[in-house]
Amino acid sequence: MEYWPHPACLPSRVLAESCRIERTRRGGPGGQHRNKVESAIVAHHLPSGITGQASERRSQHSNRQVAMARLRLNLAIQLRTEIGPDRMPSQLWEKRLSGNKISVGVEHEDFPSMIAEVLDWLDSFDYRFAPAAKKLGCSTSQLIKLVQANDLVLTSVNRIRQQQGQGPLR
Repeated sequence: MEYWPHPACLPSRVLAESCRIERTRRGGPGGQHRNKVESAIVAHHLPSGITGQASERRSQHSNRQVAMARLRLNLAIQLRTEIGPDRMPSQLWEKRLSGNKISVGVEHEDFPSMIAEVLDWLDSFDYRFAPAAKKLGCSTSQLIKLVQANDLVLTSVNRIRQQQGQGPLR
C-alpha cells in the first residue's frame, strides 16, 4: 500500500526506468504484415508486477507508447496509496478542477493520474463517493462520471463495492 508518489503519476522516463520492456510477436487479424517482426510490446512494472501491453499497431514505437499508457491505467486501477490525515488533493487535481467540474478526457495523459488519486480517496472512504467528492472539492456526480468514463475503472470499483456490500454504479 506504500507507493507514493503513485507510479501512475511518475514522469514517463522515471516510470520507464522501473519497467522491463519485452518485445514479442502476437497473432491476430491484420493480414500478412501483422507482427512479422517483434512489434508487440509488453511493459512489466518491476516493483508491482503489473503489466501493460499493445500489439495492434505495426510500429514498435507506437505499440510501446500504447503499452505504457495501458500500464499507467493498470497501475492506477490496481495500486493504492495511503491517504494520510493531512493529505490534500494534488496540484494536478486542482488544475483539472474548474468550479466543481472535473475536466479530463479518457484519452488525456493525465487521466491515469486522476484515476489513481480518485481511487486512493475512494479507498480511504470505503468506496463511498459523497465524502471522497467533498474532500476532492467536486460534486458526487462528477466523481461518478469520471469513474464511469472507463469500463476497466468502473468494473474495478463495482467489484470492490460489491465485496463491501454496496450497490454497483451503473
